[in-house]
Amino acid sequence: MSDPDLDELASELSEFAATERKGGRPPQEERVIAGFEEIQRFFVQYGRAPQHGEDHDIFERLYAVRLDRLRVLPECRALLAPLDHQGLLGGATIVAEPTPTYNVDELAAELGGVAGTADITVLRHVRTNAEKRAAEEIAQRTPCADFEEFKPLFERVQREIKDGIRETHAVSKLDELRITEIQQGEFFIVEGQLAYIAQVGDEIRTKYERRDSRLRVIYDNGTESDVLQRSFQRALYRDEAARLVTNPAAGPLFADKADDDDQESGTIYVVRSKSDLPAVAAHREVLHKIGVTGRSNVAARFSGAKLDPTFLLADVEIVATYDLYNINRVRLENLIHRVFDPARLDIEIKDRFGNPVVPREWFLVPLFVVDEAVERIKDGSITQYIYDPKAARLVKTAAATRA
Repeated sequence: MSDPDLDELASELSEFAATERKGGRPPQEERVIAGFEEIQRFFVQYGRAPQHGEDHDIFERLYAVRLDRLRVLPECRALLAPLDHQGLLGGATIVAEPTPTYNVDELAAELGGVAGTADITVLRHVRTNAEKRAAEEIAQRTPCADFEEFKPLFERVQREIKDGIRETHAVSKLDELRITEIQQGEFFIVEGQLAYIAQVGDEIRTKYERRDSRLRVIYDNGTESDVLQRSFQRALYRDEAARLVTNPAAGPLFADKADDDDQESGTIYVVRSKSDLPAVAAHREVLHKIGVTGRSNVAARFSGAKLDPTFLLADVEIVATYDLYNINRVRLENLIHRVFDPARLDIEIKDRFGNPVVPREWFLVPLFVVDEAVERIKDGSITQYIYDPKAARLVKTAAATRA
């Protein structure tokens, strides 16, 4: 059964007449060699011969058909054998559809449209359908009239990526990015821009009976586009730097009690320093070191505090602990430090060898505010807050207030 996409491309290629090339070989042989060189470039780029199948790019499938034909034509094999340093002609021939009998002249005529070009995707007189679609998609990007409604979403997602609440995964390294994963509410990074799927329209059928839907995609530069899901999927695969942005896990970040299938991950600790340094003594009741440890015996974490500049070279007093379950300790600690960053203690001390050290995990924060932060971590609202040292309380960020 013929492939509609290949038929469409073949129709485009048929418009091109054979072009004479200067050199010692007949033009027909030159065109056969040019077509084979494209297959060789594909092999260099992907490390394998082109393959048949609808899950492969249309040009790869065309290369696969061409390679099958070159393998079965004795004249072509004899012509190309001295150039075949990758052993492409010696592979098995897998014919996707009945292959007619060709001779060199007929095959050269078929390859005529690509002679003298660096790639089969570059046509000399008209653009390919892929090029037309790409140009149309770019042209369809227009200013987003209601971008102010979406701007807080972009700011929140960027903040959550920074805090480790969300992750980004390279699309090129995913086994497959299915159409069903391009849904409303999802975020992607494409062409260096954060893209938000604001709306997914009703399902439609293409002329080849493929399911598709129209998307409203908002970009963080204040533009939007109206594209098909499959077009957006292709745009992601065309961009080698494209990334999928994960959604934060649903539910509380940690709990006071473990469920039967939970595994303990660690403990948030809050300690006060017993240092006699004037800057510490003057604020002892509100100066706290806040961190996360994986040790079951929290006290063991501070056994050598008086020798550790991180603990201000002094013993400490544990004032609060919170058990964690099924949580990434590093991400959570980064999140807590981001919230309390405006109240971070700016102090430099000398270690035992006289080297200057700037401890980074000490904050001028009352204990009751730390308790509130923990509760907001549990219900997931902490990403909307930051600590205000002047008011001595958690306040909503500007982005959360606008939302």
